[in-house]
Amino acid sequence: MADTDLFAEANRQLVICNACRYCEGLCPVFRAIETRRDFGKGDVFYLANLCHDCRACYYACMFTPPHEFAINIPKILSDARIESYKEWSWPSLFARAFKESRIAFFLGTLISLLVVIVAVVLLGPSRLFAPHAGPGAFYAIIPYPAMVVPAVTIVLFGIAVWMRGGIRCWHEMKGGPQSVGGTTLIRAAGAALGLRYLQGGGPGCTYPDERPSSGRRIYHSLVFWGFLLDFASTTLAYVYQDFLHELPPYPVLSSPVILGTLGGILLLIGAAGLIWFKWKSDRAPAEGRAYAMDYAFLILLGLTALSGMLTLMFRTTTALGTFLVLHLAAIAALFMTAPYGKFVHALYRSLALVRYYVERE
Repeated sequence: MADTDLFAEANRQLVICNACRYCEGLCPVFRAIETRRDFGKGDVFYLANLCHDCRACYYACMFTPPHEFAINIPKILSDARIESYKEWSWPSLFARAFKESRIAFFLGTLISLLVVIVAVVLLGPSRLFAPHAGPGAFYAIIPYPAMVVPAVTIVLFGIAVWMRGGIRCWHEMKGGPQSVGGTTLIRAAGAALGLRYLQGGGPGCTYPDERPSSGRRIYHSLVFWGFLLDFASTTLAYVYQDFLHELPPYPVLSSPVILGTLGGILLLIGAAGLIWFKWKSDRAPAEGRAYAMDYAFLILLGLTALSGMLTLMFRTTTALGTFLVLHLAAIAALFMTAPYGKFVHALYRSLALVRYYVERE
């Protein structure tokens, strides 16, 4: 759908919803709709990122196809959401990945293959496939600078892209006051961290079908908290190494290993559950490109967690080098594609929630 057609169609549907208001109690999108009479590009982008795709409105609406009004809010907002991701991202060549999944696939595959090829060529079988034990075993395979420098470069690049996108996002989500108070931030953070609006108006998302279910919220929570636990594990490992001067790998009952193991398990269960739900879900209220982006993100997240768990399990064997390289390759692919995949929804949805609470106050 052309950009002008997209926003014209979104405006048409949203104006009808504003007149009807049958779904006003379902989620913040419809409460935000009520504060507007028409819907420009910035308004559509705001509502699209405020939408949690619970689909309750689609199954509650009496004007969905084949009705002549052809209202399908989840689908039109999903389309607009992808358009907002593309417009707010940078550089434009990589930003096309939101609409052309092969670009993100190429980026992820290229960086992961590069990690594997460089490791095999430079390290050699004698180092890569030999057993390593004791403090510093990881660095006996891959030197510490070779791990840190590329990782920090990729992460800083992603942060720069996200910061630019976040500024553009906040600027375009116009309407209402611009100042943000502490209470507003706390309420928005609570809604984001608690996944409050994945409840479909109360009983749960109508996802994967029209029967309300809390499954999607549960699996999403597992992915979210699993990722945070893994981040905490990595942070603690940094403290252990650079401040306490204890080199990895750490004992099984140490804090970094316990947190990392719990995080990996939660990520695997959550990602698998979301993939299963998405596979079974109704395609009518969905944008096809969103499915490809979601599958790519969840599969890559699952592979990252799985390779990390295998590295832990086989760290005293000759397979340590193989799984360590594969884990680093998966991490590199995950963070290289993070600014150009589903990962960005965390930033833009959080900003939309802040805007929502600003407007409410």
